[in-house]
Amino acid sequence: MYLRSTKRKNKDGSVVEYYQLAHNERHPVTRKPVAKIIHNFGRADKLDRQQLVRLCQSIARVCGLTVIDPFGQQQGDLFATEPGLPGDLKIVNTVSFGTVLAIEALWERMGLKKTFSDIIKREGLKAPYERALLAMTANRLCDPESKLGVWDRWLSKVYLPSCDGLKLKQMYEAMDLFYDHMAEVEENLFFQTANLFNLTVDLIFYDTTTASFSIDREDEKDNLRKFGHAKEGMWAPQVVVALAVTREGLPVRSWVFPGNTTDVDTVEQVRADLRGWKLGRALFVADAGMNSESNREELARACGKYLLACRMSSVSEIKQAVLSNRGRFTVFKDNLHAKEVVVGDGERRTRYILCYNPKEAERQARHRDQVVELLEQELDRHPDRSASARWAMELLTSRRFKKYLSVTKANRLRIDRSKIRQAARYDGNWVIETNDDTISLEDAACGYKGLMVIERCFRSLKRTQIKMTPMYHWVPRRIETHVKLCVLALLIERVAEISCNKPWAHIKAALDRLQVTKFENSSYRLFHRNELPAETVNILKSLKINTPNQVLKIEKTA
Repeated sequence: MYLRSTKRKNKDGSVVEYYQLAHNERHPVTRKPVAKIIHNFGRADKLDRQQLVRLCQSIARVCGLTVIDPFGQQQGDLFATEPGLPGDLKIVNTVSFGTVLAIEALWERMGLKKTFSDIIKREGLKAPYERALLAMTANRLCDPESKLGVWDRWLSKVYLPSCDGLKLKQMYEAMDLFYDHMAEVEENLFFQTANLFNLTVDLIFYDTTTASFSIDREDEKDNLRKFGHAKEGMWAPQVVVALAVTREGLPVRSWVFPGNTTDVDTVEQVRADLRGWKLGRALFVADAGMNSESNREELARACGKYLLACRMSSVSEIKQAVLSNRGRFTVFKDNLHAKEVVVGDGERRTRYILCYNPKEAERQARHRDQVVELLEQELDRHPDRSASARWAMELLTSRRFKKYLSVTKANRLRIDRSKIRQAARYDGNWVIETNDDTISLEDAACGYKGLMVIERCFRSLKRTQIKMTPMYHWVPRRIETHVKLCVLALLIERVAEISCNKPWAHIKAALDRLQVTKFENSSYRLFHRNELPAETVNILKSLKINTPNQVLKIEKTA
């Protein structure tokens, strides 16, 4: 007689495990042993494990046998004669488990474990470099630390037993291994992700950001850290990070360029690297910062077709011909309105797409009314309204207020109502310019709207979750590999968000409630998870991750 475990795969791909009490009987005809079910205990994830333990205890007490854990672990006298835990069993510590559990599952599902393991085997290496790369990637999504911090502090705060025994030098060696096989890893990862989500990649969204370093001098020739204008407005040694993502916000590939590289100079390299990936129509989509006559010419040569945002307030052709166009809008999904406006003829013909979102227009109008109200209150506090006063100078230099202010000939500050009316023309509008005559109106409008996804990716990379900076590396290959690890973390984050239809912050908060407590006595060490809240269970189901057993591991201490 024995405890039998069976598994069943559901239509959604999830696997459910069941426990049954069974014994073997010989078939009267074939004389082969056949399992006969005596009792069905039910689903493993719904059972009260302690009831099975008490059943084992009672059987062992009557028969005088060694207790065997119902999950296959030999427990010796840990649960002997007396019910409950032994009196000398002590709580050692409690660590986080849920987030690293999900990250490790997605890491394996996207083929990263297999890819790195194959490389390690092919190179004839023995060190656990794949585990080191997992640890460094997972750390970016949990509590970002330096590589030293991952090894010295963070690993002891999470339940990741496969990373026990990692050495600090193995982490740096793993980064160098990743660097040497970067192109292979990125290509395998992209196609594995495309298959996982059944993606048809016909639009590539591309943008760049900067990562600055707290140093006084740039590196010598041929190194990455060069002086440049950071996206935050600083002038400092930096690197340029370029990112290409799908319309779902899944990273396709990333690049690291010297800090003095202009955006247009990155385009040819990006196009060349993606050319062999058998993508669909790789339409280059970027924001208004890339839109200039010289840039458009370079983009047309390097990429062929492009889709670029326009600065509405600074281009006279847009103000006069596009915004004032009386043609009808076509309404698409997500409250998006769009219409095509063609300006010029022949080679001088320019195709614009004017987009409009009524809800966004209302939001911008409300925000402007609030700003104007604050301005009126501030001016009422200063009856003289002298433009030379300190308070007036602060308003005139404020990015928030200056666009609605003007100075009279008498050197008095006033609210310019004509500027307010002019600003209202742009509420809820944005304009796209494209040289692709074959792209539909809807694809063009939705395509640029999707560019907002990449902005969110950069926010996650730099500020909110992954925190790519500060970087503690100065060797170019380590800088580039650090960025690539952050992009791997971004990909895992986006996969989780798409699977759960929730932002990563909410997913992580729910997963953090799954913890593991370490118990220990003179003979045994026991790792036991806590009871799971419903929200955590639902997140695990959305990620198609089985709920872990309550007792994760039992081992002898002596």
